[in-house]
Amino acid sequence: VSRAPIKLFLSACSCLFDYGSHCTLSSDCSLFSQYKHGGPIVAVQVENEYGPYNKDPAYMPYVKKALEDRGIVELLLTSHNKDGLSKGIVDGVLATINLQSQNELQFLTTFLLSVQGVQPRMVMECWTGWFDSWGGPHSILDSAEVLKTVSAIINAGSSINLYTFHGGTNFGFINGAVHFQDYKSDVTSYDYDAVLTEAGDYTAKYTGLRESFGSVSGAPLPAPPDLLPKTVYEPVMPALYLSLWDALPYLEEPVTSEKPVNMENLPINGGNGQSLGYTLYETTITSSGILSAYVRDRGQVFVNTVSIGFLDYKREKVVIPSIQGFTMLRILVENRGRVNYGTNIDDQRKGLIGNIYLNDSPLKKFKIYSLDMKKSFFQRFHADKWNPVPDVPVFLAFFSGLLLVSLSPCDTFVKLEVGSSACQVLWAPLLGPPSLVLGLLEPPYHVCPEGLRRGLPG
Repeated sequence: VSRAPIKLFLSACSCLFDYGSHCTLSSDCSLFSQYKHGGPIVAVQVENEYGPYNKDPAYMPYVKKALEDRGIVELLLTSHNKDGLSKGIVDGVLATINLQSQNELQFLTTFLLSVQGVQPRMVMECWTGWFDSWGGPHSILDSAEVLKTVSAIINAGSSINLYTFHGGTNFGFINGAVHFQDYKSDVTSYDYDAVLTEAGDYTAKYTGLRESFGSVSGAPLPAPPDLLPKTVYEPVMPALYLSLWDALPYLEEPVTSEKPVNMENLPINGGNGQSLGYTLYETTITSSGILSAYVRDRGQVFVNTVSIGFLDYKREKVVIPSIQGFTMLRILVENRGRVNYGTNIDDQRKGLIGNIYLNDSPLKKFKIYSLDMKKSFFQRFHADKWNPVPDVPVFLAFFSGLLLVSLSPCDTFVKLEVGSSACQVLWAPLLGPPSLVLGLLEPPYHVCPEGLRRGLPG
């Protein structure tokens, strides 16, 4: 259970606070030290949007005390949207609000006045856009609407923080997800339709806000910094492939288990299980019928090496066709992103959850492979086992191509063709999240020059 005053969670919190307090109290760490110690930190937030959970009224006071006990002396504050504000108030801590529309401003500021009197007002997160979900449209928040909201906040005498000011990238498998009515995984790009793009470029929002803030301050503004150079590299055509099935001998020894085990509980990585990536389950069947399972988040079902269907939140059954004798059943389960907000945050076990049934009988005796897609994972592959890519590849595989980087490396974007589904790996760093079906949205991924080197990468 997360974010609750239970021993296991509080012990982890204490370790984190102990680690962080060294920098905030030390003048040697000027970047992270408090204002009192000569640093830039003027306030410290007590949790983030905890109100909607509110599992125990003792939790937030614990966090406040834990910070104070470790020498935090700057202003303490909380941050909540309209759904959690009433339950997130802590005595002695300044409450601030999160919003996107000026229509919410009056209600929220009136509530703050009623619960904490005449205190400084702060919109801690004025949302300048929104994140995107796989298969959905790109979220756009009109610049004029953002300017109206920001002006209303300033005219109300409130301080403001723009979230986000700068778009970013959630590399690898840390893209996240939401699960309210339906589960939706976030895309890798966190461009957010923010004031600055994922690549740091200026937008109409930036220009409008710059003019607005300039008129309020009355002081001349410096010239904006020059944009970083970008370039378009030649398309990368996959030249070699290694099928998933041919790659299995190079992986670490599979876990053998009488029953399916979700990825977090696999006895690997020093007892820490698997956090991200894919998990492959193998067992033997002798008959056809209806296969049913509780899969998180999506499983591709194979009879031997032939794909026969998918299992996910909405599809919990697959028909196994007629087979002859002992046959390998494989389910490749994809962790598409962990929910990071809402009541489902505590229900984030991935892989096969519980038993998997064939004609209502539980299957037994599994081999379970961890495909965590880390650097060490790819280093196990033998170069001499890769084969030339055929004209029309129609199999599950790892593909390799070369990107020629000449002159000085520049920022660039990586984009898959429509209909493609892949993880993008540049040397060892993982650039994109997994998705067996990308859907309608394929945002580009920003690659900074630190990830590129001159010449031909291996």
